[in-house]
Amino acid sequence: MRYLFTVLVVGVVGFFFWRALADNWDRVRELDFVITVGAGLGFFLLVAAVPLSGVLWAHMLSMRLGDGAPGLRDTVATHCLSWTLKYIPGQVGSVANKILWAQRQGISRVYVSITFVYENVFLQLASIIPSALIITVALGSEVFTENPVLLVLPLTALLPLLLIAHGPTFHRFSRWTVRRILKRDVDPRYFLSSREALLLQIEFLAPRLLNAVGFVLIAASVVPIDASEWLPLGAAYVLAGAVGILAFFVPSGLGVREAVIVLIASQYMPVSDAIIVSLLARLYATVADVAVAALYVALRVRPGGPSPTTSTESSQP
Repeated sequence: MRYLFTVLVVGVVGFFFWRALADNWDRVRELDFVITVGAGLGFFLLVAAVPLSGVLWAHMLSMRLGDGAPGLRDTVATHCLSWTLKYIPGQVGSVANKILWAQRQGISRVYVSITFVYENVFLQLASIIPSALIITVALGSEVFTENPVLLVLPLTALLPLLLIAHGPTFHRFSRWTVRRILKRDVDPRYFLSSREALLLQIEFLAPRLLNAVGFVLIAASVVPIDASEWLPLGAAYVLAGAVGILAFFVPSGLGVREAVIVLIASQYMPVSDAIIVSLLARLYATVADVAVAALYVALRVRPGGPSPTTSTESSQP
């Protein structure tokens, strides 16, 4: 049923997207695709956002592991590999990779799983809250009321995300879950304090800022964009990415993200241009994922690197 639902959603979105593309094909053919300096810089920012979030994840790990935390290079490499596995629906591949890495490093798999949840919560909150506010101020609340689906997933996820970001609440829920499944308790040290969560939340705004600026630079390489449109268009891309992730049954939000970009970008440009911008963003983002995979290989190829341990669980968090 999950695969059937995935095919159904991608098929429906693809049908309407293709119909809009066909209706505006003449305008699409007129556009001249050139890889400009701005587009190249935008591509670099899309790639850089991934290792940056890996650095932030390593920072989170070090809050409890201290001097026992794995090296930054190894941690960022693991994060890059998890990023490339996002095409497996439900982030199954991403979390499994980090859990297996924790096992090899002798770090608590429960602790790494909790940091994985925190990481995704912070990224989602950094995507939804600022973007929704910017778009509401720029376009008015009508853009959401006229297109309720645009806000259904973010609003549905917002309350659970905020509850998870609250350490004591997340601890109670995790303790109940782990006791049910693993018949053991969860160390309360694994969870962030309110101050730590707030500081990390602010830090996790940085990767989303890189995504927004990168998208605007790429879009400006094919269509004219006024300076007053930079902020809402950047917010549209970030919000579209969040909605794509929340549509966990679709690999990497395929089609969902493009539909959201077209919906919002078409308020500032012809639909044909919005379609081109969304397709171009998907193309650059896909190539950026390939670059992230290459970065993972480069980080792993290091002569004389430390060999991972084989302990499955250690006394440290």
